Amino acid sequence: MIQLRDYQERISTSAAALLREKRICYLSMECRTGKSLTALATAKKLGVKSVLFITKIKAKKSVEDDFRALNPNYELEVINYESVHKCNGKYDLVVCDEAHTLGAYPKPSQRAKAVKKIAKGKPVLYLSGTPSPESYSQLYHQFWICDYSPFAAYTTFYKWANDFVLKRQRMVNGYMINDYSTADKHKIDELTATIFVSFSQEDAGFSTNIVEHTLTVPMKQETAIYFRQLQKDRVISLNGRTVLGDTPAKLLSKLHQLSSGTVIAEDGTHLILDTSKAEYIRRMFAGKKVAIFYTYQSEFDLLKNAFPNWTESPEEFQTSTDKVFISQVRKAREGVRLDSADALIFFSFEFSYLSYEQGRNRLVSKERKDAAEVYFLCGDFGIETEILNAVHGKQDFTLSYYGKALKNRPR
Repeated sequence: MIQLRDYQERISTSAAALLREKRICYLSMECRTGKSLTALATAKKLGVKSVLFITKIKAKKSVEDDFRALNPNYELEVINYESVHKCNGKYDLVVCDEAHTLGAYPKPSQRAKAVKKIAKGKPVLYLSGTPSPESYSQLYHQFWICDYSPFAAYTTFYKWANDFVLKRQRMVNGYMINDYSTADKHKIDELTATIFVSFSQEDAGFSTNIVEHTLTVPMKQETAIYFRQLQKDRVISLNGRTVLGDTPAKLLSKLHQLSSGTVIAEDGTHLILDTSKAEYIRRMFAGKKVAIFYTYQSEFDLLKNAFPNWTESPEEFQTSTDKVFISQVRKAREGVRLDSADALIFFSFEFSYLSYEQGRNRLVSKERKDAAEVYFLCGDFGIETEILNAVHGKQDFTLSYYGKALKNRPR
């Protein structure tokens, strides 16, 4: 049987007490501090008989392993968010891992609607290292799925926003839309502070530092030419196939793809144009155990060819000596442990601050004592430097940011 850390004992005791009193609790514990095990211990102390644990698909095995190690006296069903609609069991507690993914607004996501249905009348335990990564408005629909929400008096986000949000208008793709992102933190904290239990890596005694490196990779001259031609003309022809950037969002996506050497043509063909980044990784990280994050499917195809000893399984990677872990960052940024790696390499990176922040934490653990080395590969002509600047500033790389960043680029 696994031994809980002292802080996990304390937190699980506090969380169980909150669930008995309020039937709602939010464990805001930073990455790698052991949220899942703490949640399972909370359920044990609560004395429930059946628990539904909703998480990301890549984290399911880790949760099941923790459950077997803890060996509590209750039944557990672990399911990913996309399959919640299939649940038909009777549960005494619902655990929502990475709960911030329920926070879409102003309208609830299909995911939130499905969880609300299964959570009806049940206590809910939330887990996330980043409860509101972009806006406090992301808390409304997280709590909305629970009948015991501190915002239960507000039946819709719009009614809630009248009291808790400074509404603005902004231009998106030529249209004025309402912007609900500026929520009143103080007023929200007044209603929610008592249901949060917060815990940081520093509180847990983590000694690992994340050391970031930005590496500029010389790409093929032809790829740079394609990039600049698409940026100027909004259309290029590659191997007889057309690549269009006929809307701002589409142009941004195609330029992003070309920055790492791949692109998807109009007919759906995945084109690999430039393997410079993969060759760079092979040279620079020879003899090291590395994990690689990518963004687009074409990049996965490129990387699989470059590293035949690849794996998508974090468990296989952790115990191996020669495997290269390759995964889309969005799939592996949460609930995955990669701390046996010598280095984590972002072959490319998303426009999302959340993917940046949570992705780089995959190397961190209490057991790791040496620095967590994280590398960001930027082509020598693309838009990746601007994306990195945005996420370093805790912003998403939006169309608006893109317009400003590319304003002075040569055409």
